[in-house]
Amino acid sequence: MKQKIVALIGQTNAGKSSLLNRMAKKNIAIVAREEGTTRDNVVAKIDDCFLLIDTAGLKNPEDDFESSIQDQIADAVDSADLILLTLDSSKYPSIKDKNIAKTALKSKKPVFLVLNKSDLGESLEDTEFLKLGIKDYDTFRTSATTGQGVENLKSAIKNKLGLKTGENPDIEKEPTIKLALIGRPNVGKSSLFNKLAKKQQAVVSSKQGTTRDINRVEIKYKGQKIEILDTAGLRKPGKREVGIEKFSAIRTLAAIEEADICALLVDSKESHSKLDQSLAGQIVEAGKGIIVVLTKADLLDNSKPVTSIISDKSHKTSDNQPTYTKIDHILDNLERDFDFLPYAPVLITSSETGKNVTKIFDLTLEIDAARHTELKTSELNRVLREAIVAHPPAGLKNTHPKPKYIVQTDVCPPWFVIHGREMELLHWSYKRYLERKIREAYPFVGTPIKFSFHNEKKMLK
Repeated sequence: MKQKIVALIGQTNAGKSSLLNRMAKKNIAIVAREEGTTRDNVVAKIDDCFLLIDTAGLKNPEDDFESSIQDQIADAVDSADLILLTLDSSKYPSIKDKNIAKTALKSKKPVFLVLNKSDLGESLEDTEFLKLGIKDYDTFRTSATTGQGVENLKSAIKNKLGLKTGENPDIEKEPTIKLALIGRPNVGKSSLFNKLAKKQQAVVSSKQGTTRDINRVEIKYKGQKIEILDTAGLRKPGKREVGIEKFSAIRTLAAIEEADICALLVDSKESHSKLDQSLAGQIVEAGKGIIVVLTKADLLDNSKPVTSIISDKSHKTSDNQPTYTKIDHILDNLERDFDFLPYAPVLITSSETGKNVTKIFDLTLEIDAARHTELKTSELNRVLREAIVAHPPAGLKNTHPKPKYIVQTDVCPPWFVIHGREMELLHWSYKRYLERKIREAYPFVGTPIKFSFHNEKKMLK
């Protein structure tokens, strides 16, 4: 059963992000912010029933991942099963609000009007919003601040989509690993999808051409059921701007959220871009397993060496100079550009020749096992003690952070909580150091791991 998608659309400052957090019953926030790798989350699974996506969070004018507000609305209209047009109830609807409503209604998708910030004294009457063309019975008043009307809105969404509380369309009786093929347009996703579908012992079912252009096929590999998701049609015809790869961010986000493991496809014939890094950051941020797949290896000419990793005109080639094949050159550049993914396995593949295609399944099984790994508290604390002895954490002149013990609180992804004193003084580099030490003992191949740091209360004398 396909994942239902609900999209929040509307102008800025209507409270869409706050409403998403309120509906998800938690603050959606990233653990680390590194330029070019991660961004604010814009997607949340609500009550294990549907995905809620905030289109405004996709906008970043300095990133290839960005699309204009109109493109975002078009993506929402095209991809969502239900649209939430969110307005600030204290402001009269503008011409832009009317145009957005008109675009949404033309889609023939269900459209709810959400009048947010209804707890404010200056909130306008419902009649002021009738001109938008949305029926009064599809209008809901909410407050992301107080929670007013949020449960009523969620119930209406579930009823409209035919879902029940606690119903998760993704869960099947037989355990299935979901593997999503993610990447830029023309990177070879569909070719790899077709090759993977034909490689294995038995094709269980084929569900081609869903409404969100995510092709699916289920196979069995070594007794394990794997569903492959191909995020085809990422770029809209005629919507590509010169130098910018346009694609449907909503479909990609939905595929990442639905998947257990993502294969990030990178074209071996092209240089890596910020878009590749952004996609990798989205996968890591979502806590999904990741495999970096270099495609089109059959097109590389390895008979011609290159003399350096990064071209340097001040150095001339000589017989004594070390040489690298083109694969070496690509891998070194990959290591440099994706230095935030040292745990991600890299596969060099060719859909044309079938090179290393089956290894994707082997890595999928290995990463799935890593994602479900539960470590003993005693072993974790041994690693923590050894790390602290080898390199004590720095702090202020008279105050130092004092990590005391560590516990694992979750899997998929593995989540660790470190308890101690003055933990707010723990430098980000030391947090990376602790992660590195844990990975040295337990590699967690292709698996992001999450950390929280908890301050213990000081005992009063």
